[in-house]
Amino acid sequence: MNYRHAYHAGNFADVLKHVVLLALVEALKQKPAPFCVIDTHAGSGCYALDGAEAGKTGEYRDGIARLLFPDLGNAGHEPLPPLLRRWLDGILALPGNEHGLKLYPGSPLQAAQAMRDIDSAQLCELHPEEAARLRELFRRDARLHVHGRDGYEALKALLPPKEKRGLVLIDPPYEAQEAEYRLIEQALKEALQRWPGGIYAVWYPVKRRSQVQPFLRWLAHCGAKRVLRAELLVHGDDSPLRLNGSGMAIVNAPWQLDEALREPLRALARLLAQERPAEWTLNWLVDEAPAAPARPARLPPAPRRR
Repeated sequence: MNYRHAYHAGNFADVLKHVVLLALVEALKQKPAPFCVIDTHAGSGCYALDGAEAGKTGEYRDGIARLLFPDLGNAGHEPLPPLLRRWLDGILALPGNEHGLKLYPGSPLQAAQAMRDIDSAQLCELHPEEAARLRELFRRDARLHVHGRDGYEALKALLPPKEKRGLVLIDPPYEAQEAEYRLIEQALKEALQRWPGGIYAVWYPVKRRSQVQPFLRWLAHCGAKRVLRAELLVHGDDSPLRLNGSGMAIVNAPWQLDEALREPLRALARLLAQERPAEWTLNWLVDEAPAAPARPARLPPAPRRR
């Protein structure tokens, strides 16, 4: 699967991934302490939708464009859930989009827009040209640091971050097909040893369901106490010839992240449906969060002495 960011910018899989990314950054911002975002496969950071790559495929028309023009998604004029509205407004506020959607920001730029001044990001991109564009994009932003190296290898040096809290986004091109899952599993295993309290968000494609299931089973036994899956299917998950859907697996998912994503996922399934109704899944692969402590039983009053 040759998945270069530019060819697929703004498609339905990007929409899901980046809405989840925003929800995670917003969850991290609930605490005043700074955090770090680490992107293992950062790309070049921003993509022209009328450029040679995205313009050639036009995949954004069945992705973000359906949120701009809700009738395309058979949604009437129902308002977007607040998280989706904030996400879309952030993209439309990007310089260059003043007169309509022309540019689509990748994960590094979307994270940078949502972060605070006290937060930071470490961006890994192995492709030299992509890394050079990324450096140019953030040359005036001291919060973001670009590393021209393999993201899996970089985790060994970057974890744990000095902030001690934050997020690792793993969004590989899956050029290794099913073997990519084994690379992710090994990287997550080592990362959890170095930084057991970090949040890890893994994007994965859905072509055939049988290709994804072993990875989901591994996640269910990876040792983390909370693993959330958010998934969107716009086609049946039984064809190897196209991207039928995608998912985000969030290890150490923040408290109430599932509630933050429920209505946005429901809306995306309605808006992004194509020739068949889209399907969405939001479930815990692991949820060992301790239950709220029981209230102590009220003892009957002691008998009064006469």
